[in-house]
Amino acid sequence: MVNNSILLTNKRKRYLRSIIKNWQLYIFIAPAFLYILIFNYFPIYGVQLAFKEFSLRAGITGSPLANPFYKYFQIFLNSYTFQEIIYNTVSLSLYGIIAGFPLPIILAILLNELNNKRFMKIVQNVTYAPHFISVVVLVSMVNLFFSYTGLINQFVRFLGGSPVNFFMNPSYFPHLYIWSGIWANMGYSSIIYFASLSGVPPELHEAAIIDGASRLQRIWNINLPHIRPTIVILLILNTGSIMTIGFEKVFLMQSAVNLTRSEVISTYVYKLGIIQRSYSLGSAVGLFNNIINLVILLLVNWIAARISESSLF
Repeated sequence: MVNNSILLTNKRKRYLRSIIKNWQLYIFIAPAFLYILIFNYFPIYGVQLAFKEFSLRAGITGSPLANPFYKYFQIFLNSYTFQEIIYNTVSLSLYGIIAGFPLPIILAILLNELNNKRFMKIVQNVTYAPHFISVVVLVSMVNLFFSYTGLINQFVRFLGGSPVNFFMNPSYFPHLYIWSGIWANMGYSSIIYFASLSGVPPELHEAAIIDGASRLQRIWNINLPHIRPTIVILLILNTGSIMTIGFEKVFLMQSAVNLTRSEVISTYVYKLGIIQRSYSLGSAVGLFNNIINLVILLLVNWIAARISESSLF
């Protein structure tokens, strides 16, 4: 016991000396650490709202437990909007993964195969730039391009066709939402694949060229296997958030006309918790969403580990 105490004390002293020696690094990561702590961990305290009859007067801790404790989960599951909201959320997420996930990989491979470095830099800058456009500006651009008198309909009229009112037809909402997001984020998302491709040993390509392999064969048999772990990990992360659709863009593009296709869990929770002040029901819906995401993440990670031997943990 004495030896263990001495070892533990010495370990703590070494750890403290390491912190003092590298204090600049700890200051550097402090803002990010505080951000995650304040906005990701402190709010967990409010999860208990999902199981309580919340009262502003009594507060979170003093509010009585709901009877039964799963009351608000039951209300959400039995609501007439449940199926519509789940369908909209899942369909938009799957649409985004199927349409948007392969494109950054393809872009990174194409950029990696360019011999003209100057042209490559120009393409990179052009494709990266939309990522830094504000969501509000991006939605405004979508409205300007696809409105009844917008650029797209002007081009349709020029070709002799009839203009299409994209915003009065709910079926167009998923396409406008997903493809505008792909345009904005495709270039930026390709950075991690491009960085991974830069680590491919050139000797492998030289040996493949000597053996007579074509460019497509080298891409398929050298480049893709090298970046496969990166692809698998990012696919797991994307699939693990399949029930999470960003609030800002959906809310900005949402209208009374397209509500049947644009109402997702994030906007529904906002309307319940902030507008209708149903704090307990909003918390229950949010918790339900997070639990489903966690289950999907664990399941996809398990499948990936068995199939490709690459996983998050």
